[in-house]
Amino acid sequence: MVIDLRRCIGCGACAVACKQENNVPLGYYRKWVKLGEKGRYSNTRNYYIPILCNHCEDAICNRNCPVHATYKTPDGLTLIDYDRCVGCKYCMVSCPYNVRFAHPYRKTVDKCTFCAHRIKKGLEPACVVTCMAKARTFGDISDKNTEISKIFATNSIQVLKPEQNTKPHVFYIGLDEIVANAGKDDFRYMKYYRRDILKEEIRITKKEAENHYNILKGVSNADIEYDYRLKSNT
Repeated sequence: MVIDLRRCIGCGACAVACKQENNVPLGYYRKWVKLGEKGRYSNTRNYYIPILCNHCEDAICNRNCPVHATYKTPDGLTLIDYDRCVGCKYCMVSCPYNVRFAHPYRKTVDKCTFCAHRIKKGLEPACVVTCMAKARTFGDISDKNTEISKIFATNSIQVLKPEQNTKPHVFYIGLDEIVANAGKDDFRYMKYYRRDILKEEIRITKKEAENHYNILKGVSNADIEYDYRLKSNT
């Protein structure tokens, strides 16, 4: 996916379309639009950066899942097997983009899937179809005849947090250094703050997470009622 920040107007229609298409619970989002301000008084302007799962080729979340619930598909998507996920949140902590959340009803981790169910039908993700500014383009980069390949050939392309070396599959146009670093300290604070919160819940070893899966193996999440709230060790 390529997102042209020169076109994005920050309307949030992508986030709304995603919630409707994927039945995302109230108060949770698979994607959102980050709003910031660039420049100094009296020469400032707002900028908008849509944030979502980057479906990284070298996904850190995939490597850190103790029960192998996060996996890569042949076409490059990073997905979650909800029948394997035990809700341990290791992937949430390891994700450098903070784009995963704990589903309050399913009791698993959830995130953007690029609308995999639509892709299988030859359709584009809901956020791409809904974007009124035509800021999003989705397609096969390896096919030189696709629109997204032509965009790659004629524009300067950037990614978020390139220092992570995750080889993300979400690309941006117009993500210059000033915008990319804006709020960097705030992001770092929130990352560590979030880790501190999660430490109260992630009081479980990877071996214990594997044992959880072995107990639940063969049983659908829809067929069980299980409390995944991880309690403090006493």
